[in-house]
Amino acid sequence: MLSVDQLCVRRGPELVLDQLSFRLQPGALTALVGPNGAGKSTLLQTLEGQLSPAAGSITWEGLSLTPALARQQLALMPQRGEIAWGFPITVRALVALGRLAGQRPGCCDVEAALQRVGLMGLAGRRLDQLSGGQQQRALLARTLVQPARMLLLDEPCAAIDPPSRTELLRVMRQLSDAGLTLLVSSHDWGRDLDAYDRVLVLDRQLLADGTPQQVRQALGDLRVGNHCCG
Repeated sequence: MLSVDQLCVRRGPELVLDQLSFRLQPGALTALVGPNGAGKSTLLQTLEGQLSPAAGSITWEGLSLTPALARQQLALMPQRGEIAWGFPITVRALVALGRLAGQRPGCCDVEAALQRVGLMGLAGRRLDQLSGGQQQRALLARTLVQPARMLLLDEPCAAIDPPSRTELLRVMRQLSDAGLTLLVSSHDWGRDLDAYDRVLVLDRQLLADGTPQQVRQALGDLRVGNHCCG
């Protein structure tokens, strides 16, 4: 489905991503892990079409992934810190913002997206009345109403409590089982890493790529943290 070959990306003079190559298949739940500053957000933004490669190629089902094609097939869920949670709108209104004027429907309408992430009962609540985990699920619902076959989730499990992380991972697995492809970034190596089908380890370059067990074998013994996503 998605092929990345020898991808290089610069931010100003700095080479942020250096010769990345990997493939993502339909329905896979993939963790993108690495330290802060490893280039994870840069990769997601490049895949979504916000940034242009300095070298290499990205293709979608054999076609060059132009920004226009990326908007049709990929949806980016930003980090929670990028959202103005004090803005006086409801959860339902936030989710509805995922639909742009004239855009074809996504995998869910607004009501179905709220139901899928377990927020139907909070649809009328203001954003600043949500917990951190509820805010992350609201962002995911907003992503689901976009016309995407692949979801790019940027640090969805950051700064939320363990039960919320477990619930979010459960929802992501359901989406993957339904056929969506998910690439989920995190700077944490968590004890639930085995819940993912595949792991990409990034630190400017791709350090490892495989199942969780294969990655652990490739990189040696890893210190297991307390977070779920990565």
